[in-house]
Amino acid sequence: MNKKLFLYLFAILVFSGCKNNIVKISGTIINPVNGGFIFLDELKSNELKPVDSIRVSADGTFNFNREIRQPSFYLLKRTDNNFLTLLVEPGEKITLKAYSDSLNYPIYINGSKGSESMAEYNKTLRITIKKLTDLNIIYRQNVDKPEFPKVIESLDSLANVYLNEINTYTKKYIDDNLTSLVSLIALYQQVAPRVNVMNPTNDLKYFIKVDSSMYSHYPDYEPVISLHEQVNEMVAKLKGETTASPSSQSGTVAPEISLPAPEGDTIKLSSTRGTVVLLDFWASWCAPCRKENPNLVKAYGIYHKKGFQIYQVSLDKTKEAWMKGIQDDNLEKWIHVSDVQYWNSIVVPLYKIESIPCNYLLDNEGRIIASNLRGEQLLIKLAELFK
Repeated sequence: MNKKLFLYLFAILVFSGCKNNIVKISGTIINPVNGGFIFLDELKSNELKPVDSIRVSADGTFNFNREIRQPSFYLLKRTDNNFLTLLVEPGEKITLKAYSDSLNYPIYINGSKGSESMAEYNKTLRITIKKLTDLNIIYRQNVDKPEFPKVIESLDSLANVYLNEINTYTKKYIDDNLTSLVSLIALYQQVAPRVNVMNPTNDLKYFIKVDSSMYSHYPDYEPVISLHEQVNEMVAKLKGETTASPSSQSGTVAPEISLPAPEGDTIKLSSTRGTVVLLDFWASWCAPCRKENPNLVKAYGIYHKKGFQIYQVSLDKTKEAWMKGIQDDNLEKWIHVSDVQYWNSIVVPLYKIESIPCNYLLDNEGRIIASNLRGEQLLIKLAELFK
């Protein structure tokens, strides 16, 4: 190939690659402040990083161009209390229109599925905040009246109803958007300073759920890493404060599981009696699970003929994803079952599963020998049992 032609084509490819990563954010501010600025900050795990600012034109229009390489959160803001959170992806062209004093509730936003989704969520959140604000007004109006204690009781009851409503709505929103980074933002919404919609203690299941999904999709994104560390700390703390469930205690018989195999036949866990069994809970979307699977393949290859079996239960959402995970990781040789119900699987409450991978090693009578053996730990324990 002609050298000059090669360099020309190379330049085109480089230019095209950069162009595809350019995000354009443009909009119109109604009633703009004369000479006022609008700012663009990148949302990190523990800080806001200013990246750009521009003076809003006299007709209220503005325009930002920024190159990004992965989906990221940004704040479009006028002041620290007046901002709009955006989830932007490479190549998006975002347009919006909003009043100068309420960026967080735009009249419209287009060109960014994640940003549109968050704006829609904010509408429902705003309704809840308005309801709670109205209760506060009633509180102040009755503070000196004789019937104040009864008013307080009624207001508390209504406040709990409103908080439960937005909590339920947020959980559904997370379930509907579990593969999107918007589910990460939903975990940290507030109706007032220090009044969170999702409680890390009461709603730990959802923090774990979002962590599992986000860590498998965006393991290198700083806010996701921060959530992952937080969830690990919460789970460790919970385990330290509570006693082990009967199902996880060494020496107890593992609760029965009876679920369909890929071919449709129901296979019971108890059908494996007479062998040493690794009961393993996993999913194709779980990156740590997939990382552990080669260790299971190795253990099975060494000890299966000596009486070792694997009974693997998937928390996948679809049969197609489950099957592909089995095939891609070469797991076809042992027993697979699933009701394909994700975190709603019947095994989750039965074994009090809070995160995956999770496993139990069972003796030939179905009693628990050990739990959560990883890598070499599993091989060492099997060597001890089959020596």
